Amino acid sequence: MSRSFQGIITKGIINSELQFEKLAAISGNVANMNTTGYKGVRFEQILNDQGYLTGVERRDYTQGDLLRTSNDLDVAIQGEGFIPITSPDGEVCYSRDGKFKVDSEGYLITLDGYLVGDGIQIPTNYDNLRISPNGDVIVSSNDRSYHEVIGNIPVVMFPNQAELRAGDNNKFYLTAESGEPILKKEGKKLVQGSQEGSNVNMMDSAYDVMRLNASITASIRIMTSVNQMYNLIVEMSQ
Repeated sequence: MSRSFQGIITKGIINSELQFEKLAAISGNVANMNTTGYKGVRFEQILNDQGYLTGVERRDYTQGDLLRTSNDLDVAIQGEGFIPITSPDGEVCYSRDGKFKVDSEGYLITLDGYLVGDGIQIPTNYDNLRISPNGDVIVSSNDRSYHEVIGNIPVVMFPNQAELRAGDNNKFYLTAESGEPILKKEGKKLVQGSQEGSNVNMMDSAYDVMRLNASITASIRIMTSVNQMYNLIVEMSQ
């Protein structure tokens, strides 16, 4: 009998801990609701052969809404893909956050200093800057006497993007499971003067939190009752 009670308590503790992990994942989504290009996390629960719940986090790569900005250096990816960026230390990673600026040497960089693509240096002697849907960065003068394609913002895809490793500040890193990046040539579309919002649904997140709260409360009550019964049986058997 005692082993049976111990098993129930153990199973309840494991399952409750999993609920807290799911709650943490949802909380992370809510915290990043306004993060540019953020991709929400789904926490999937699976019942194993021993009757215990296990969980795994999966990234949701669906498109977020495109939001207009007043910055010509902002771009949003419409459709699948990532923009390669390189850290000051030379590490390559990938992002859908296309909020860019120009550094002191004229290079197009992310807000935290990562070089965009292979390095796009923007000259000082131009009046207009345009980023075409295929990623070409074009500068020109008002009188049309100067017009030049100075670089291209690449977009890459992965054979298995679900296996990318998520890093800090909305960046992703390739893994052996994700496969090597493939340059996207067909169907590539960048939208200048826009940013992709997060794909977190606030209403769904709030509903999930309420359900989890009820589930956790019920689990704690059951474990408390079972523990009291177990202690009573132990006292009676002495």
